[in-house]
Amino acid sequence: MTRKVTEVTGLKNDCRPATPWQRVTAALHTWRTRRHEHAPPADDTGSPAPEPVPGANTLWRMRTTVKDEPGSLAALCTALAEHRVDILSLQTHPLAEGTVDEFLLRAPGELPASGIATAVRTAGGTDTWIERADAHDLVDAPTRILGLAARTALDAAELPLALRQLLGRCTIRSQPARAGGGRASEGVPVEGALDDTVMRLRAPEGGVITVERPYLPFTPTEFARARALVELDARLGPRVPHGRDVLTLAEGSDITVRRADTRDLEAARAMHERCSDRTLRLRYHGPVGDADRYLNHLLSPRFGRTLAVQTASGRLVGLGHLLWDGDETEVALIVEDAWQRRGIGGELLGRLVAIAAEGGCRSVYAVTQASNTGMVAAMRGLGLPLDYQVEEGTLVITARLGETVSTGAGEVGSTSAP
Repeated sequence: MTRKVTEVTGLKNDCRPATPWQRVTAALHTWRTRRHEHAPPADDTGSPAPEPVPGANTLWRMRTTVKDEPGSLAALCTALAEHRVDILSLQTHPLAEGTVDEFLLRAPGELPASGIATAVRTAGGTDTWIERADAHDLVDAPTRILGLAARTALDAAELPLALRQLLGRCTIRSQPARAGGGRASEGVPVEGALDDTVMRLRAPEGGVITVERPYLPFTPTEFARARALVELDARLGPRVPHGRDVLTLAEGSDITVRRADTRDLEAARAMHERCSDRTLRLRYHGPVGDADRYLNHLLSPRFGRTLAVQTASGRLVGLGHLLWDGDETEVALIVEDAWQRRGIGGELLGRLVAIAAEGGCRSVYAVTQASNTGMVAAMRGLGLPLDYQVEEGTLVITARLGETVSTGAGEVGSTSAP
């Protein structure tokens, strides 16, 4: 579910929302337009200059295009050395004309990004992009790519995150295959398509994965790496980790929390049929009589991750969704009426937020209503800084993630939640 189309991410005209949903959509579109942070232009460093600290060093990631001729790279390295800048790693991306060189640099703390960019430009570099790096960038490229491939192989839901970590700041959207047997991949070659700052890849299930990075064009090398990850995902087929946790609620009942996917579709439909109209309305932000038609999308690992809660008898009583919304992340919960107010929602939310933090997300948001006191309480129970936006009765709560997030395990039942 996106903030722009509130019912479910990627739904098209074959699932047109009712009038109340359209009002929510219009309100959230206005909110998102005001709040959305656009990518910086190509001449922006993407990071503020560090405060000068005597003797300190700063890590930078830099890209620049140089002529494909002898001596061009040497001139660039000499210019950096004159400013006491160390080159920690270098990757080359050959183009039809010229070469894109990608550097990891260690520079004196008092040297700003603009000073590095000026030195590079003087040495013949063009279209230079520079931004702050951190210790994670010290891992060499082959090791990092192999790690991303391993994570993708173990879990189909890792693909969007792996692509984002592979390509840097970018927006990734999955368009499902069209209803009625049509394919969203029409017009996209089997090998995919690269157009400057946009790449489109065929998804294994027939849809299209679109990756966009408006501030920096993709190179053929990056396109080949992304395509290899998608092909790996396609060859391995549907997969989800089998781990599960058995927890005891405050009143003594045992529940199991595990990952879910489209194989849980029938159980999820049955749970929806047991939910009251109020519960469905709070979850889907309107009077929805057939919310189960969205479940195939929500349960797909292509669009995020889903956690399921089931009882000792195996009945599904709760679902928590972590949905990749372009370059943002949404959390959504639904718990069967008879199992509400037992802390299940808070347990699901804490685990989803921990997954988001582990995946490098800076924030998560929940779209709900001010009357949904359970969801509001669960978000507050995270113990994280929260931002609130209200538009025509729709409440959007954004949690800013820190480095450490507690899952809340061991306190299940202590938080009032949906």
